[in-house]
Amino acid sequence: MSREAAGLYVHVPFCLTRCGYCDFNTYAGLDHLKSGYVDALAAEAEMWLDDWSGTSFVSVFFGGGTPTTLPAATLAHLLNAFRTWCELASGAEITSEANPDTVDQPYLCALLDGGVTRLSMGVQSFDPVVLESLERVHSPDSARRAFAAARSAGFADVNLDLIYGANGESLRSWCRTLEEAVSLGPEHLSCYALTVEPSTPLGRSVAAGLVPTPDADVQAEMYAATCEVLAGAGYEHYEVSNWATPGHRCIHNLGYWEGRPYVGIGAGAHSYRGGLRWWNVRPPAQYLEMVARGERPIGGEERLSDEDRRLERLLLGLRTADGVPPEWVEPDRATEFVTAGLAERRNGRLSLTDRGMFLANDVVLELG
Repeated sequence: MSREAAGLYVHVPFCLTRCGYCDFNTYAGLDHLKSGYVDALAAEAEMWLDDWSGTSFVSVFFGGGTPTTLPAATLAHLLNAFRTWCELASGAEITSEANPDTVDQPYLCALLDGGVTRLSMGVQSFDPVVLESLERVHSPDSARRAFAAARSAGFADVNLDLIYGANGESLRSWCRTLEEAVSLGPEHLSCYALTVEPSTPLGRSVAAGLVPTPDADVQAEMYAATCEVLAGAGYEHYEVSNWATPGHRCIHNLGYWEGRPYVGIGAGAHSYRGGLRWWNVRPPAQYLEMVARGERPIGGEERLSDEDRRLERLLLGLRTADGVPPEWVEPDRATEFVTAGLAERRNGRLSLTDRGMFLANDVVLELG
């Protein structure tokens, strides 16, 4: 009998500064909580021991926030703590997010020696004007140095996160960023359109008319250019916003898209298993207080209906290049979207085209 495969997400909410577009559960200026927070992560992990016994964890993902604001030895210590309550599969993918200004070669050597196998670096752009627009504190040169340090340290699986469509960015500028990223030779690239969330400083600036709303037509052109440039460089477009060289798809994120169970620990972390989704409280101080009392720091939960699960399975499946079985979609609707160039039938499955992927959420709502 095969063992259940799952992923483990670890949320580290600390950042050097908080970017104006960021809608994640992140905080600057909470360094005084770091030590207690690390202890709480290990304590929360132990609380899940019985529930996840017999599960093989195929991936661990340190996200945030900026996990590399913690010492490399601390992340290694946490990995060892997790091994006491869960079984990590042989060859498990262990990823840490990183910002260029928080790492150097000695740090990355320690991270690799501590068990991290994959690095995901928040570069966002190689254009200094765009970086300033995004309120990023690193420079293009520091991003280049950080990537070189990762290679010198021995990392053979590196992702670069990029964002397109920021204020002041042209199609030409974005293509230059893509070309520079490709020239570095990372195994994986994640390219996201800038989205404006109302609760962020960027959202408030847009609402006040101080910053223009990202141009959807320009972003569509940038997405089309991304597909073309990265395909020409040998990257597989395997999910709406993700490209990889052969053998380097992100196992952890594939778990989300394929509906595998996952447990999230840390402030605001989300978990999913068997149709039940739950999430931890967001404020780090409240999280620490609940864990200190021996309570699971759960902030809420949601039991998905059969229809919710069907639509979610369709949405997540169509986000990937593998697509979905054709019987999941009403035949006439599928034909309509194939005729419109938004979907295609390939290898006995229904998949979205590059144009369809850019419009994935709208397309899936129509097909569902």
